[in-house]
Amino acid sequence: MIATTLAVLLALMALAIPVAAALGVLALLLEGFYSQLPLVRAMGEVAWSASNEFLLVSVPLFILLGEILLRSGFAERMYGSLIHWVSWLPGGLMHSNIAACGIFAATSGSSVATAATVGTVALPQARRFGYNERLFLGTLAAGGTLGILIPPSINMIVYAVLTNTSVPKLYLAGMIPGVLLMLLFMAVVIGFCLVRPDWGGKRVTATWGERIGGLVHLLPPLTIFLVVVGSIYAGVATPTEAASLGVVAALGLAWGKGRLSINMLREAIEGTMKSTAMVMLIILAAYFLNFVISAIGLTTALTGFIEGLGLSPVMMLFAVIAFYVVLGCFMETLSMMITTIPIIAPVMFKLGYDPVWFGIVVIVLIETALITPPVGLNLFVVQNLRKSGSLNDVIVGALPFVAALFALLALLAVFPGLALWLPAQFG
Repeated sequence: MIATTLAVLLALMALAIPVAAALGVLALLLEGFYSQLPLVRAMGEVAWSASNEFLLVSVPLFILLGEILLRSGFAERMYGSLIHWVSWLPGGLMHSNIAACGIFAATSGSSVATAATVGTVALPQARRFGYNERLFLGTLAAGGTLGILIPPSINMIVYAVLTNTSVPKLYLAGMIPGVLLMLLFMAVVIGFCLVRPDWGGKRVTATWGERIGGLVHLLPPLTIFLVVVGSIYAGVATPTEAASLGVVAALGLAWGKGRLSINMLREAIEGTMKSTAMVMLIILAAYFLNFVISAIGLTTALTGFIEGLGLSPVMMLFAVIAFYVVLGCFMETLSMMITTIPIIAPVMFKLGYDPVWFGIVVIVLIETALITPPVGLNLFVVQNLRKSGSLNDVIVGALPFVAALFALLALLAVFPGLALWLPAQFG
């Protein structure tokens, strides 16, 4: 049963069938082969139960927040301000790419939105200043992954729903690893540019007056972050309510800059509807698949198989990391989370791993999947923005940053306090 499930899933993915359709077809095939009951009749109930989850209401709100910020022009001004502060480092504007992704991640909640927004602003600079194009593209693809580690994060909300874990604790746990990952990405750029100085492009200079004057352009994302995350920890809003407050704040900032218009709102809402429809369809299909595999006994079989391996907690962690790295090469990240977390998480918790800490480990592994071929979503986002050249350029440019993600995983394993210290301080 396990072998059949994996074989069919990989075959559907290889045929480039849309993710939601592949999950739904797999569920129907498993029902037909292994179930004596008509499980398909429960599809409506499963869909209603999944879509009726209050926390998931925040998903379209965070997507709308990112769409408004994207179309309001804040990213361009923010990027210009960061150029003045970090371009003196070896690698110049590539550090601006990573820093801008980190700051935008604190308002967006989506890796794809982060990579698309910063990439739109940054890509024209690569050839203008003579950067190594592959490494420049890699900073955008890798920097975009910060969107799901630095709070707020849509993927953390999904993990919280699946494991009944506190969203505020997950958000706190992601802050230090998120900043640390930014520094690791920057270290990768510095290392390459010290060895190959010509890869770092022309140096952009700025006066202290320009640097200080540009700080005003960092206020909008900081405001959004304080409204969204601050309202959660002040105890005045749930994550879903905080997302709606963020949308209101983004609309206010867009109006203040004269960017709020009917056309802008229509484009933002259309983009939100398209992204939300895709995300929710994947969630509903994955929930139905989980229902089917539980009903036919596959979940119990898998759990029993994993526990029967008799691995130590450390070896099990290595096995989980290897599993997600391999699966991330073939499967879309959101569906991968929803189909695997209900099976793997209980085993890891039983071995003594903290749910919050394991959540951050899973998010870092999901980030790795976003920039590993052949299905790394951020690779395609950056290539689509580029509109020329080969996808291989983006893949090669992103590979060094996979090493930085593995380094972060090692640090989290050796020093769990990197993820658990902040949640402990806030009780």
